[in-house]
Amino acid sequence: MVDVHETPAVAPYDARGDPRLGYFLGGGLLVALGWGLGVGVDLALHWLAPGGGFRLFGVYFGRRLGDYAWATIGLGLFAGAMGVVLLALGRSSPKGPFVLPGYDA
Repeated sequence: MVDVHETPAVAPYDARGDPRLGYFLGGGLLVALGWGLGVGVDLALHWLAPGGGFRLFGVYFGRRLGDYAWATIGLGLFAGAMGVVLLALGRSSPKGPFVLPGYDA
């Protein structure tokens, strides 16, 4: 007789992969989208706007930074900072083998 409360429903799985890959991929993506798109492209569109401004996908871009632009810049700065934290975690984590899911190491 087997005690159901003592055995897990699913056997433990050890992927034996490198967790740093996720840190590097996620951190790099956050830095690129946050600082590149959220800050760089937003500021470039406002800086390159003509005197009367223009609309791009329903969003107005003029010479003056409005509330939406400042919010986008703030969110981009925060996302980029979180990306830097993830990259630092990836560098400080122990290196593991590069293993695709489902394959033995």
